Amino acid sequence: MIEHPVRVHPSADRLPREEQLAWKLAAVATGTEDLDTDSAAMAVNRVIDNASVAVASLLRRPVAVARAQATAHRAAAPGASVFGSRAKVSPEWAAWANGTAVRELDFHDTYLAADYSHPGDNIPPLLAVAQHTGRSGADLLRGVIAAYELHVALVKGICLHEHRIDHVAHLSAATSGGLGAMLRLPTETVYQAIQQAVHTTTATRQSRKGEISSWKAYAPAFAGKAAIEAVDRAMRGETSPSPIYEGEDGFLAWMLNGPESEYTVVLPESGEARRAILDTYTKEHSAEYQAQAIIDLARRLREKAGPLRNVRSIVLHTSHHTHHVIGSGANDPQKYDPSASRETLDHSVPYIFAVALEDGIWHHERSYAPERARRPETVELWRKITTVEDPEWTSRYHDPDPDRRAFGGRAVITLDDGSVIEDELAVADAHPAGARPFDRSGYVGKFRTLAEGVVTESAQDAFLDTAARLAQLSADDLDGLFPAVDTEAVAAYDTRLPKGLF
Repeated sequence: MIEHPVRVHPSADRLPREEQLAWKLAAVATGTEDLDTDSAAMAVNRVIDNASVAVASLLRRPVAVARAQATAHRAAAPGASVFGSRAKVSPEWAAWANGTAVRELDFHDTYLAADYSHPGDNIPPLLAVAQHTGRSGADLLRGVIAAYELHVALVKGICLHEHRIDHVAHLSAATSGGLGAMLRLPTETVYQAIQQAVHTTTATRQSRKGEISSWKAYAPAFAGKAAIEAVDRAMRGETSPSPIYEGEDGFLAWMLNGPESEYTVVLPESGEARRAILDTYTKEHSAEYQAQAIIDLARRLREKAGPLRNVRSIVLHTSHHTHHVIGSGANDPQKYDPSASRETLDHSVPYIFAVALEDGIWHHERSYAPERARRPETVELWRKITTVEDPEWTSRYHDPDPDRRAFGGRAVITLDDGSVIEDELAVADAHPAGARPFDRSGYVGKFRTLAEGVVTESAQDAFLDTAARLAQLSADDLDGLFPAVDTEAVAAYDTRLPKGLF
């Protein structure tokens, strides 16, 4: 691996493009050739994972709206598929609809380092373009692995959150690079596309603050759509704001640490295996990743805690990110509001801990149902739960050693009689270092659970067989990566939506 320093340069420096971060990212993407066997197997897992959460979200309003917008943009053959529809649409609109379906439940993969990310968000735009351009499964795999490589490197090296910039700015760069790798575009073309994509997808984190709206699901889909459009323009010879990262009026200078910005991004050498996807992990529970271990901890504490009416207070000692983003340190009263949106509740670790402690399970729908959130005894317990930042947990969150890195916390439950119950959990059970790491069987089980009642057993089998053979699929076979569902039921739901422009 090579460490690349990245800092602001005045325009007078005329920084050579080969020394710019966007070029180095593009070179890593276009240099992705022989695929690491383990990385390819993990990419298959993530294709399965994405389909799992997409089919489970088909009758949710944001997904239905995105699908309606997409299917209004039918494409001449070949086009791209949309989850829950038989239509073939323009690839950027397929990326929009499918990206929203994948993200809606907050239930797919994650990577946490200096910043946050959901690298599986790269897959919908790559799959859409692969279908539209007649690429093979092997081409798609190359693009996915390249996109993960760029995404993980950016998330490790450049923190957006401390400047309240949304993490999809890193996603759009990674997707553009993945598309370049998949299509075997020249490095110059990919360089221009990355810069255009970053320039057009830099947004604030207000989408994840206060009363969180449906835009949380749309944001990565928008980044994927923008990346496809950026690649299209770059392929037609159009250029972009340059250097987008290092320029004196660019990303680092005005969005991040200012004119004195300096970051280090670590990228693989030419010919080095692309294995960053193996550093990422998925979710067993439908909630913000930093709540995964907290849910497992609550389930473990349930018997020890005894009758919850006897609880005086619960304090979760955890990392800076957990405390300030999904904990009481966010200072968002909405995180304690029984009428808050689902998007807000899945970013409220006090709510999540309360429900997991009461129920001993977590369900992607029932745990967020309005009647569940408004249950009086739940509200009473919920409002007794606070978080505090613990320097040790913050340090472990950022530990460079994967065996020590931790995203959980310590729960201190004080009962009315003054007695205290404590326990801690470093990583979720499904984490690679957890009690029950997800392997292929875990991904398959998650798919079958979420597809139940939506996808017939035979259609489930067909999808899983197709996904397992991803490296051998022809262009025509990629349709099989969209599990067959009851499209009539989906269409009946869609007809109840208000109309828009399209």
